[in-house]
Amino acid sequence: MEKVIAALWAPDGEDHAAYGARLLGALPAALAEAGAQQIRLNVRDAVVAPGEALVQRWQAPQQAAIAQFWMPSANARFRGAVDAALAAHSARFAAWLVCESTIIANMEHKCSLYVSPGKHAMPNRTWGWSQASFISFRPDMTREAAIAHWHTHHTRVAIETQSNFEYVQNLIVRPLTDDAPAYDAFVEECFPLEALDQPEAFFDAVGDAEKFAANLAAMMNSCAGFIDFTRIDVIPTSQFDF
Repeated sequence: MEKVIAALWAPDGEDHAAYGARLLGALPAALAEAGAQQIRLNVRDAVVAPGEALVQRWQAPQQAAIAQFWMPSANARFRGAVDAALAAHSARFAAWLVCESTIIANMEHKCSLYVSPGKHAMPNRTWGWSQASFISFRPDMTREAAIAHWHTHHTRVAIETQSNFEYVQNLIVRPLTDDAPAYDAFVEECFPLEALDQPEAFFDAVGDAEKFAANLAAMMNSCAGFIDFTRIDVIPTSQFDF
């Protein structure tokens, strides 16, 4: 089995919430019919709107949603129906083959009938929210050195300094579409809703100013050790599993 990450761009004039709702209603079934398995969608909806200050942009326009799924083979000759489904549900899509490493599995907050702050029932949604990050490694480092820092030092820092209850690293193996942005990895981390607009909640330091300052500094220093901040897209999303 191989894992695919696909970034989806919304049609011009369609806002993120409307596009996300349309995807949730149609894309999972279309992907499943095309042969995809273990389908996950990350959409930018009203629930995560308070986290707009967390967005970091490289792409313009920026991707509006992400599809994650597995296939027996992601080779082009076997991917035609999947690519057609993605194309039919986006103005544009880009896809990558990735190697998944689950650092923290979500054992606390499984998908259920989630009731949003607006009292809307949302089946299949994971509690809290997901930070979806497309990252590029620093150009002055070898790929091997960047991965070594990420997989050793940074992994420990991310676990110790944040309130994440899920943490998945996806190392990009190769692009699957010709126009895919040149990212090196896709990272997904899930947090409580409070972490959308409360930095102290994000860094697991509510009511402790000293711990917050230390955790923030440790995270920023570690990120600077391997990430090219001019070539990243970081998006708060709602996570849905199908």
